[in-house]
Amino acid sequence: MTAQNASNVLVSTDWVSQHLSDPAVKIAEVDVDTAAYDQGHVPGAVGWNWTTQLCDTLVRDVAPKGKLEALLGDAGIDNNTTIVLYGDNNNWFAAWAFWQLKLYGHQDVRIMDGGRKKWLAEGKELSTEAPIEQTLSVVTFGDPSPAMKAVIDAARRAAEKVM
Repeated sequence: MTAQNASNVLVSTDWVSQHLSDPAVKIAEVDVDTAAYDQGHVPGAVGWNWTTQLCDTLVRDVAPKGKLEALLGDAGIDNNTTIVLYGDNNNWFAAWAFWQLKLYGHQDVRIMDGGRKKWLAEGKELSTEAPIEQTLSVVTFGDPSPAMKAVIDAARRAAEKVM
């Protein structure tokens, strides 16, 4: 499941339902307020807090590489795991996590189409139990890809071209 192209980035809620017990797939709910996760989430999903776990809180940037590697490893995710992200706010923070994982080079990252809102609207199963990982995994990333992150000078040059 490591091939990634535009046609397989979005996965349906039905696809997620069919892969709930697939050991090669890990699901993560990404929220700015994790109270919703505690009230009920996709069974087996881990909960990630955007404001504390997916950011460098000192310099308002992406999480440092070691912090992200530890977060994934604690969730039982390794470099070959398919990660499916979803969340509140119409997947806004799931999209942030997607970009960040691609920035660091994770190969197979997906987003559940419709996010939490669609899962609930379809009446799909919820769980209040956090998954207990029996096996911690090791994730190693290279340096962030400069092609995935625009810096201010590049943004200015691009803006000048359109003006």
